[in-house]
Amino acid sequence: MNKYEILGVSGEGAYGVVLKCRNKENKEIVAIKKFKETEDDEIVRKNIQREVKMLRLLRHKNIVDLKEAFKRKGRIYLVFEYVEKNLLEILEQKPSGLEPEIIRIIIYQLLKSLYQCHQQDVIHRDVKLENLLVNPYNYELKLCDFGFARALPTKQNDVLTDYVATRWYRAPELLLQCPKYGKAVDVWAVACIMGELIDGQPMFPGENEIDQLYLIQKLLGNLTIEQKELFIKNPRFVGMKFPEINKPESIERKYLGKLSKKALNLMKLMLKMDPQDRISVEEALKHQFFDEIRDQFKEEKKEVQIVEKKKSFQNVQDELKNNVEHSLQLQGE
Repeated sequence: MNKYEILGVSGEGAYGVVLKCRNKENKEIVAIKKFKETEDDEIVRKNIQREVKMLRLLRHKNIVDLKEAFKRKGRIYLVFEYVEKNLLEILEQKPSGLEPEIIRIIIYQLLKSLYQCHQQDVIHRDVKLENLLVNPYNYELKLCDFGFARALPTKQNDVLTDYVATRWYRAPELLLQCPKYGKAVDVWAVACIMGELIDGQPMFPGENEIDQLYLIQKLLGNLTIEQKELFIKNPRFVGMKFPEINKPESIERKYLGKLSKKALNLMKLMLKMDPQDRISVEEALKHQFFDEIRDQFKEEKKEVQIVEKKKSFQNVQDELKNNVEHSLQLQGE
């Protein structure tokens, strides 16, 4: 840590603190994530190692760059590229929403970052405003915080664990604790982000899980038959029922005059109640809503080749294991 000069605190959370620092050797500004718990906490250590592996697997210009990992006095530090703001801070400065063209640029980059994840069979599971870092001068986006990210199960009977993340961006299958879910949960979150950027208001600001599901149905219609069965069988919802929807809404009415037809079409495809019907990230990137800006974001051949040489998450885990463990075993400076 001696080679870094602390300039201030960029953020705080249950995990610890993020420091804005300057590298004394090359003057580069970085963000250092300092964890509250020590490396002696096995759960914390494993979670950090998983996040490091994810970030090294998913290198992409729209995913925050992990520069190094080290420990000092028993605490683990992750050093990231520094990005001035997150999307929540950007929106707080423009509470009525962002300009349509800026929204299109942001959503396209977010989809690009998730495409990189999904190509490696990784789902982020916590796409929200705070986890989208944005350069306020050119709106370049970086997806961050892979603490909840998971590799999709490789065996048919395997299931992903439940988790606690921001309710407002959670797809119905997550709210209902469906034992099997997949990449479509990230797509749903993108649509929620898109809606919030349009008018500055969360799309589904539920106060609890029942209220969240109620607001979703009020705007999009009823749950599927399978989802209703999950609701009835879920012990968390025993004896509960949804309030009657007296005044159903629609996306068309909610964003009247604020969304182009192309944008509206994309949003509806991302908000299909049944995850099997939801558009994929790859399909969304090809949507006509992005036709006018796609050429601006053409990637170098070198970056595209990563898709052609796709590796399973487990294979990459094995490859990186020694490097990651070595990084986290470094002695403090």
